[in-house]
Amino acid sequence: MSACTFPVLLRRASLMTVLMFTAAILAYLLTPKITTRMDSTQAGSIDLEDLIPRQFGEWYMDERTVLEIINPRLQETLVRIYSQTLSRTYINREGRRIMLSIAYGADQSNENRIHRPEVCYPAQGFSLTSQRKDVINKGGMDMPVMRLVAKAGNRNEPLTYWIRFGDTMIRGSIEQSLARIRYGLQGIIPDGVLVRVSEVNADTQQSFTLQDEFIIDLLNHIPLETRKALIGSLSYSPSTKS
Repeated sequence: MSACTFPVLLRRASLMTVLMFTAAILAYLLTPKITTRMDSTQAGSIDLEDLIPRQFGEWYMDERTVLEIINPRLQETLVRIYSQTLSRTYINREGRRIMLSIAYGADQSNENRIHRPEVCYPAQGFSLTSQRKDVINKGGMDMPVMRLVAKAGNRNEPLTYWIRFGDTMIRGSIEQSLARIRYGLQGIIPDGVLVRVSEVNADTQQSFTLQDEFIIDLLNHIPLETRKALIGSLSYSPSTKS
């Protein structure tokens, strides 16, 4: 070993030590010291089957259709991390079919945090051809959502989702991590819900337009006191006007 190599190795070792020490401190800080579980939306006392109407506006539930999880291991994960799940398909008067999936988790600590569709869809054999953050500017609100396009063979599935984490709306891994840090520093274990809306449609933009209409129509038909279970503290004034 040359004389100039030793200082370089020493600096690298020192840097690794600092990084490990910092990681240990962050892990300690993010572990809630107060076993406070946040359920300000009272979602834990709500039955998703009762909360989500089977018929609203021009939409009615297809009683014959049951959404299936393709990957058995993914099904086991869902059972472990979620307190409740709901999967339905709705049809409108034009015969368009929208798939709705909702998953509620009472414990959003790191081990049990909601799995985002960006992770779940590839695990089921889909490839993601597009993903972007967006905002639904309808119904008297600005709702932050994530747009994905998942593809498997000839199946093109545009999907819109959002996550309520505690009382806030988040999109993507960075916002999810930042929210977890914020609540962790307060000693709070928040609850959370994932709401996903999708359609099998080759016309992606047409599908997103219909999904927005479906989402607004759905929220308009959920009572104000229980709507918080889906959107938290987001300001929302029910309206069918865009």
